Amino acid sequence: MRDDLRHNYIFNLMDAAFFGLAIGFASFSTIIPLFINHLTSSQTLIGLVPAIHNVSWMAPQLFTAGWVSRQKRYKPLVLLMTIHERLPFLGMALVAYLYARLGVPLALALTFALLTWQGLGAGVTANFWQSYIAKIFPPNMRGTFIGVQAAAANLTLAAGAVLSGLLLDRIAFPSNFVVCFVIAGLCLALSWLALERSREADHTPIHEEKAQASLWQNMGAIWKRDGNFRLFILARSLAMVASMGFAFYIIYAVRHFGVSQSLAGILTAVLSTSAILGNATMGWLGDRIGNRTIMLSGAACAVISTLIALLAPSMEFLFAAMILAGITNVAIWTIGMTMSMQFGSDEDRPMYIGMANSLTAPASILAPVMGGWMADIAGYSLTFSVAIAAGILMFISFLLIKEPHHSPQAVRLRAVAEEISSKADPAINP
Repeated sequence: MRDDLRHNYIFNLMDAAFFGLAIGFASFSTIIPLFINHLTSSQTLIGLVPAIHNVSWMAPQLFTAGWVSRQKRYKPLVLLMTIHERLPFLGMALVAYLYARLGVPLALALTFALLTWQGLGAGVTANFWQSYIAKIFPPNMRGTFIGVQAAAANLTLAAGAVLSGLLLDRIAFPSNFVVCFVIAGLCLALSWLALERSREADHTPIHEEKAQASLWQNMGAIWKRDGNFRLFILARSLAMVASMGFAFYIIYAVRHFGVSQSLAGILTAVLSTSAILGNATMGWLGDRIGNRTIMLSGAACAVISTLIALLAPSMEFLFAAMILAGITNVAIWTIGMTMSMQFGSDEDRPMYIGMANSLTAPASILAPVMGGWMADIAGYSLTFSVAIAAGILMFISFLLIKEPHHSPQAVRLRAVAEEISSKADPAINP
C-alpha cells in the first residue's frame, strides 16, 4: 500500500508537470486570448475564452455522477475521456496554420468550437479524476497532494509562459501560435503517459439501480437538507464573478500600457509563480487549519487584486495584481475542489462533486462574458468594480460557512470531543 502511494504520488505529479507545461504554451488567460485578439477587438468574445473553459469543465460533472458511482475503477475512463481535453490543442495549431486560407470568421468559429470540445472533454473527465484522486490518497493528505500537484503544474506553466512569450515576439503571426499549440499538444501526450502509469485497485461500486435511482432522487434531498453546502455553492458562484477581471489583465496591459507580448508572458509567469507558492502552502494549511479559512483569504485577495488593477497608474502595479490573482485562483479552484470532496459520505461523494461544479457553471460562463460586455460598453473600470463588489459578498458568504462534516479538521475536532466526553465525570455526563 505504501509503495502504491509513493508510486502514485510520483506519476500523478509527472502528469501535472507536463500538463502545466502544456497550458503554459496555450494558456486560457494569455496565449489563447492573445490569439483571439489578433482576430477580433471584441472584449465579449475574448471573455468567452475562460467562460467556455470554465462552464464546459463544470457543467457535465453532475450528469456523470451516476456513471462514476457504478465503476469498480476510475482510471480507465479517466484515460479515455481525457483524450478529448488534449487533442483540441493540435486542432488549434491547425487553425492557426490555415488562418490565411480560412479567414477571420471561420477561424474564430473553429477556435471556439475546439475550445468547447476541449472544455467538455475536461468536464466529462473531471468527476472520474476527482473521485480517483479521493480514492488513491487518504483524506488527511488529499489537500496537501492536490496543492503540491497544482504547484508542480504551475511551476512548469510559468516556464512555458515565459518561453511562449519569447516565441510570440520572435516568430511572426500566425506561425508563433502554431508552434505554441503544437508544443502544448506534445506535452499533453507526455502527461497522458505519466497518468497511465499510476495504479488503482478495484473497489465495490454502488449497485446500478441504486446509482441511477438514489443518487438522482437524492440530489434534491441533498440540496434541501444541507444548508452549509448550499452556502458553499453560492460562495463559489460569487467567486466566479469576483475573479472575472483576471481574464482581462493581460489584454488590459497590452492595450492600456502597451506592454510587449514577451512581457505579457512574464506577467503570466508571475501569475503562475504566485500560484506555485500558494498551492504548495495553501493545500497543506487547508488540511490543518481548515479550507474555509483559506477560502476567506482567497476572497480578500480577489478584492485587493482587482482594486489594484482598477487604480493602477502604471503597468508595474499589475505585477502585484497578478500575484494576488494567482493566490485567489488557488483558493477558488484547488482549495474549492478539495473542500467539495469533504461534503457528504463516501457514497454521496460523486454527487456532491458533481453538484459543487455543475451548479456553479452558470456563474462561470456568465461572469467573464458579462465582464467583457461591460468592458466593451463602459471600459474596464465597470468590470473591475462589479468584481470587487462580488468579492466582498464572497468573503461574507465564506464567513457563514462551517467546515464540512468529513473534513480532516472536523474529524479531529470530533475525536477530541469524544475523548473529552469519555473522560468526563459520569455524574455530570452519564
